[in-house]
Amino acid sequence: MEIKQLSFAADRPPLSVLAAAKVAAVLLPTPTIVTDSSSPPTIIFSNGMKLQGTYVLLRYIGRVAGLPNFYGKDAFQSSQIDEWLEYSSILSSGSEFENACTYIDSYLEKRTFLVGYYLSIADMAIWSGLAATGQRWESLRKSQKYPSLVRWFNSMSIEYGNGLNEVTTTYVGKRGLGKPVTAKSKEQQVVNRDMSEKGKVGSKTSEVDLPDAEIGKVYLRFAPEPSGFLHIGHAKAALLNQYFAQRYQGELIVRFDDTNPAKESSEFVENLLKDIETLDIKYVKVTHTSDYFDKLMEKAEELIRQGKAYVDDTPREQMQKERMDGIESKCRNNSVEESLKLWKEMIKGSERGLQCCLRGKLDMQDPNKSLRDPVYYRCNPVPHHRIGSKYNVYPTYDFACPYVDAIEGISHALRSSEYHDRNAQYHRIQEDLGCRKVHIYEFSRLNMVYTLLSKRNLRWFVENGKVDGWDDPRFPTVQGIVRRGLKVEALVQFILEQGASKNLNLMEWDKLWTINKKIIDPVCPRHTAVIEERCVLLTLTNGPDNPFVRIIPRHKKYEGAGEKATTYTKRIWIDYDDANSISENEEVTLMDWGNAIVKEIVKDESGKVTQLIGVLHLDGSVKTTKLKLTWLPEIAELVNILLVEFDYLITKKKLEEGENFLDVLNPGTKRETAALGDSNMRNLRRGEILQLERKGYFRCDVPFIRPSKPIVLFAIPDGRQATSSK
Repeated sequence: MEIKQLSFAADRPPLSVLAAAKVAAVLLPTPTIVTDSSSPPTIIFSNGMKLQGTYVLLRYIGRVAGLPNFYGKDAFQSSQIDEWLEYSSILSSGSEFENACTYIDSYLEKRTFLVGYYLSIADMAIWSGLAATGQRWESLRKSQKYPSLVRWFNSMSIEYGNGLNEVTTTYVGKRGLGKPVTAKSKEQQVVNRDMSEKGKVGSKTSEVDLPDAEIGKVYLRFAPEPSGFLHIGHAKAALLNQYFAQRYQGELIVRFDDTNPAKESSEFVENLLKDIETLDIKYVKVTHTSDYFDKLMEKAEELIRQGKAYVDDTPREQMQKERMDGIESKCRNNSVEESLKLWKEMIKGSERGLQCCLRGKLDMQDPNKSLRDPVYYRCNPVPHHRIGSKYNVYPTYDFACPYVDAIEGISHALRSSEYHDRNAQYHRIQEDLGCRKVHIYEFSRLNMVYTLLSKRNLRWFVENGKVDGWDDPRFPTVQGIVRRGLKVEALVQFILEQGASKNLNLMEWDKLWTINKKIIDPVCPRHTAVIEERCVLLTLTNGPDNPFVRIIPRHKKYEGAGEKATTYTKRIWIDYDDANSISENEEVTLMDWGNAIVKEIVKDESGKVTQLIGVLHLDGSVKTTKLKLTWLPEIAELVNILLVEFDYLITKKKLEEGENFLDVLNPGTKRETAALGDSNMRNLRRGEILQLERKGYFRCDVPFIRPSKPIVLFAIPDGRQATSSK
């Protein structure tokens, strides 16, 4: 059903509905403004049916939106969202406004979003409720009274600024919610916004439409080749396909384009499905191009008989040169009978057949070189991972894709802009095969700095032992970056923010890791580690003669992180760099304990600090000290840990066309540092994310097994640290 009309009272615009629709790219018609203040917001559909009420409309937007989990991922989250919708009405009550702000501020202290790990209509309702009060909220926003609430509100305003700003500019004045601003002033605001956007690369997903798309009639495919693991570029394609399928209430299938048996395997199929599940891609079925090999061979033979294809035995390098120069092959004008004879040899995989390929007879003079008689079939007597040795010939991707798209009923083929020159070829093949035309929608390929996304290049690193496998943390594969510590929610948010723009851009990893930090920091537990090399003992002469233990939170602001046991002793370990920065008689703060005064610094002959002697000064103020030190007790229960930092695989931000990545290999991409960790780290699970105080965020890759085997922690970039080699 298409929304035909939206109406609401002039002095009571449904701000949350308008904001949610803008952010989620749900198309609403220009609203009809009514004068009756008691008239509820109303949507009328193309079939005459209607919905009324702000929260009813907001729930409808939540259900039809293409954003993941906009109305919750399950019934429980949807119910939580319903609670927040009801609660948001309190914000319009003058006397309860600040009490509500206090409650929401406390609730958001440990959270990025109100429900789960995704933006939802609950966030839209509360954000709109605050924005609707105009100057009242703006005054509180500038104060320090509600830090968590302001942090959340500002984050919403920045991340989804385009849509939210347009709504508030139109409907919210200094005194709060009211009538829309005049056409002139609104027009001026649009001009101002366009000026502020000038120079930005790309556009948000919500600003683009699929050509000739109809609600309920969009059928899309995500079609990876099973010759490697899913990488961040494929993830963009998968998520955009899902976005548009959900936005147009259509369907998405997964198709494996398995036309090259020499590079493909069942292992890759299994891992691609695992990665698709990791990304939470919802699809209706899985198909394979190999399901259609018989039909494709029939179609190829039809083209030969129609004079639209021919078998060519020109050597590959000579063929490539002739295509570049627009020179027709000597085989182009062979008879149909001769081509059919050689085609049979190809099918048999004979010695003669191995010398041949099947080419489309298109136009050797076309300026678009993809139309210069492309190869449709190659002879390749290699067993296929699904169907064994049934075939000796396999279709090229360029030939198979347009046919399979058409017969599977695909309405729109989303292709990255690197295929732009081959779009004409795609449609010409459909025309020659007598298939219906499939719409093509282009989006820009996701390019990341210092990153190789070619599976051929990535395979080189795996086969030459330069990495530990396709899930190596230095790899841009989904499994690799998740193993390094990236949360899937961060990846989804990052990719959807890039949108379906056709503009080519080179993205920095820092932005992705910054989003990730916002997700992990409020909830990940805190632990302590000391670098083992040259660590220094600090003896506290008035420290406890008998060690004692306190139970303290693993995260001071998030109870869900649990608790840990901290042991307090007379002798404690600190990092050498910290010890080296202390002056005699300096007062320092020992984190989670209190202050101490360092009375004596012992150094060896070379001037290196070997020991510190001091006294506890627990009455001292932490505000007066310059150094806040992490420390570990001198006890046998400390665990050995290995901190692993990774660098980019290449030393150049972007390879130029024709440049060999082997010339810019980074010689040092992995650095390991031995350390001691607090005894609570024995309980870490594989995959758990934690923060080592003053050292950064880490993901546990190898948990505690036995004292002689260290716990392995992978460093997680936070968006501020340098992650490229100098």
